[in-house]
Amino acid sequence: MPEGDTVWRACHHLHEAMAGHVLTSTEFRVPRYATTDLAGQVLREVVPRGKHLLMRTDDWTIHSHLKMEGSWHLYRPATLRRGGRGLRRPAHTVRAIVSTEEWSAVGFSLGVVEVLRREDEDTVVGHLGPDVLDPDFDRELALANLARQPDRPIFVALHDQRNLAGFGNEFVNEMLFLSAVDPRTPVADVDLGRVVDRGVKLIRLNRDRTERSFTGSLRPGELHWVFGRTDRPCHRCGTTIREIALGPPTQERRVYFCPNCQAPSPASGGPDL
Repeated sequence: MPEGDTVWRACHHLHEAMAGHVLTSTEFRVPRYATTDLAGQVLREVVPRGKHLLMRTDDWTIHSHLKMEGSWHLYRPATLRRGGRGLRRPAHTVRAIVSTEEWSAVGFSLGVVEVLRREDEDTVVGHLGPDVLDPDFDRELALANLARQPDRPIFVALHDQRNLAGFGNEFVNEMLFLSAVDPRTPVADVDLGRVVDRGVKLIRLNRDRTERSFTGSLRPGELHWVFGRTDRPCHRCGTTIREIALGPPTQERRVYFCPNCQAPSPASGGPDL
């Protein structure tokens, strides 16, 4: 599941291969941008903003969002000249191709693809809170954003990219377990600094890995404490992991937790499910 670390890693590889080079061709398989051609522009940088990926030239930004299944892969242009044979994902899922003489970046199953004027970037990422993978991550602003929602369940507040950007469902579930916090606990009853610091440490440890681990083990079945482990015993105490849903009706997310290790505090008011 793409989260902030996945986007950071994709940006790092794309930037390393293509930044500073002239675009020889671009192809956007989105009706609105089907005739857009950025050939001749220099790709200056590829940067992450939370879960958003920004490819910047002097005048334009190619903005994409991976959503649930998207990815960017690098290929030599010859691969595409062979009609797509050798692509690691089905050709019909390609939504964008951005090429230099040496490399072609191919975006598969992208949830969002659009081409914007550089000065219009804020229309798509200006609402985001501090990026947890930014070297200059504004911790105090992130904590202040969260604190403005005292009655909201901490699980839901951490998912809100307007508070802080980069955490998705996998990280939120795991960081709450490691912080011993019931996911239903109101923000006001949580040590926000402790939870956010734990989450930032987790995502920075995982950003250079192709396979995430939250336990320190890379063995199959030992990567997670709670995420995706419904009805299995907790690695720490043996209690059965529970699963519920939290969030607005149209945006509910799956919540995994250990009822013992993350027992609700008296102030949390969390139901005994």
